[in-house]
Amino acid sequence: MSGKICVRLRASALVACALVLAACAAPRVKTDDTMLARQGERERALANQPNWQLAGRLGVSNAKDAGSGSLQWKQDGDAFRFSVHAPVTGKTWVLTGDAHRAVLEGLRERPVEGSDAAALLDRELGWHVPVAQLTEWVRAARAKGEAQIEFRSDGLPAVIQQDGWKIEYPDYDETHQPPLPRKVFASRGDYRVRLSVSEWH
Repeated sequence: MSGKICVRLRASALVACALVLAACAAPRVKTDDTMLARQGERERALANQPNWQLAGRLGVSNAKDAGSGSLQWKQDGDAFRFSVHAPVTGKTWVLTGDAHRAVLEGLRERPVEGSDAAALLDRELGWHVPVAQLTEWVRAARAKGEAQIEFRSDGLPAVIQQDGWKIEYPDYDETHQPPLPRKVFASRGDYRVRLSVSEWH
């Protein structure tokens, strides 16, 4: 990703961090109909809260490169504003849009547009981020379509597997109802998206 907003990270450090967090995660239990029913209730409650915000840190990597920065994410129904500040370069880029259109500002002299937010990020930054699905996954909910889910002993999702992605939830903020993830680790092949949430609103 030469010339793009990116920071090389050591793969060993990422692996070590993942192992430590996995060791701290709550034990998993066998999925049953009762847990799936509770998850359905949880997802309906989340659907009734379509407007939310979070602040935290975002890391994205593939087999060769990685990028990271502080994140401010605002969601109003289908509309989103996704702002990332890269401390190494001091630059901030902002992705806005909805299900039909996306605009990326801060990388070029003029904003660039596209019909798909994920494709726009991939083209301009080399970041492979499933934006549409992540809107659901970030709150530990399934996106549209078939999905497999594993639960922790407290009934909260531990892992969601969907569209070829594996999304892991090692920690939750239980001061919210329903509880919301503090950590979200998504992976698909060599692609990794790691989100650490410091604040939910």
